[in-house]
Amino acid sequence: MDVAQIMSKVGAIRLITRRLVDEQLSGDYQSSFKGQGIEFDEVREYVPGDDIRSIDWNVTARTGFPHVKRYSEERELTVMFLVDVSGSQVFGSRARSKSELSALLTCVLAMAAVRNEDRVGLIDFSDRIVKTIPARKGRTAVLRLVRDVLAAEETRNGTDIAAALRFLNNAQKRTALVFLVSDVQSPDFENELRTTMMRHDVIALSVGDPNEAALPNAGIVEMEDPETGELVTVDTASRAVREAFAANATAEIAERTRLFRRLGIDHADFLTTDSDDAIVTRIRGLFRRRALRATR
Repeated sequence: MDVAQIMSKVGAIRLITRRLVDEQLSGDYQSSFKGQGIEFDEVREYVPGDDIRSIDWNVTARTGFPHVKRYSEERELTVMFLVDVSGSQVFGSRARSKSELSALLTCVLAMAAVRNEDRVGLIDFSDRIVKTIPARKGRTAVLRLVRDVLAAEETRNGTDIAAALRFLNNAQKRTALVFLVSDVQSPDFENELRTTMMRHDVIALSVGDPNEAALPNAGIVEMEDPETGELVTVDTASRAVREAFAANATAEIAERTRLFRRLGIDHADFLTTDSDDAIVTRIRGLFRRRALRATR
C-alpha cells in the first residue's frame, strides 16, 4: 500500500468515525473508565458532616474558621493501543481487511478518549515491536495512530503477544487503559497477560474474518500462510476437510474466550463484515457492561 492509498484510507476512516463517535458514545466511555486517582481541588469552609480528617489546619488557623480540603477524581487517563500488525492482518474476504478493521476500532476508541481529554498512544507489534508512539492528546494524535496501523499492513511476520506485553510493561510505567487489538493467532501469552493486568486495565478486542472459520467449496486450492509464507495444497471439495477446518476454528475461538473469561478481562469480537453501526453498538455494549459492574 503506497502513501496515497494509506492517506485515502485514513481519510475514509476519519469520516466514518466522525459520524460514529457521538456524544452518547463519549458519555459511555467516560462512565466506563475512571481516573487514576484523586487530585487536590480546593479548600472550603467546614460544614457539619464533613470528615474531620480532611480539615486543613493551616487555613483554619489563618482564618479562624474550620476549613477542609476537597479532592476530585483525576480524570485524565493514558490509553495505549497494542495493535497486531502481523502478516495475518492483511486478510479480508469482503469489504475490509483485518488491518483496516483494527484501524477503525483504534480510531473510534481513540477519538472517544481524546474527547474526554485523555492521552492516546500506540504500540504496533508482530513477532517484534514494529512502531511505538508515546501517548499524546488531540485529534492529530488519533490520525497518526490510524495511519501507522495501516502503514504496517504489508508485514510478513508472525505474532508474539507475549513479547508485546513484556515491552508494554517495561515501557509504560504509569497505569494505563490498554486495548489489545489482535486476531490472537499467537503462542501462549497467559502469564504475560496476568502480569500486565496487575499494572494496567486491559481490554481485548479480537478481529477476524468469516472465511477464517469456514472454507468455501472451491476444489483443490493452494493456500499460503501470510505470516510464514508456507504453501499448503487443500482439497476444499472434501466435506471432511471443510468440517475439520471449521471445528478447529471454532475450538480456537472458544479457547480464546475461555482465557479472557478466566482472567476476568473484558473482551469483544469483531468481524471484517460487521457494519460500522454494529461495531459501535458492540463497543457501546462493552462500555455499559463495565459501567454497570462498577455500580454493583
